[in-house]
Amino acid sequence: QVQLVESGGGLVQPGGSLRLSCAASGSIVSINFMNWYRQAPGKQRDLVATITSADVTNYSDSVKGRFTISRDNAKNTVYLQMNKLKPEDTAVYYCNADVIIGFGTHKYYWGQGTQVTVSS
Repeated sequence: QVQLVESGGGLVQPGGSLRLSCAASGSIVSINFMNWYRQAPGKQRDLVATITSADVTNYSDSVKGRFTISRDNAKNTVYLQMNKLKPEDTAVYYCNADVIIGFGTHKYYWGQGTQVTVSS
């Protein structure tokens, strides 16, 4: 089975920075998309950023210019560098990946989430 584990969350003041990591492990042949979602209290889970196997990236309008997604294929890890954080960025951040597991098949996996709190 494949597992995704997020890390790097915490409490930060407005304007501060955090770097989230999500490491995938298990029976992985390769990984297509790697994504970051977030879910604030009382809100739905929204896509924040995505990166393809070719390093093509996309961002939600709310984080564009402040967040940067990247990946290290050798480590099966995706990162989210978050700068100029705002209180409205407060949420649980979830990693998601489209993982090739063999026989030309793929499955989506989710991490357990890491809490990011932006507050003074």
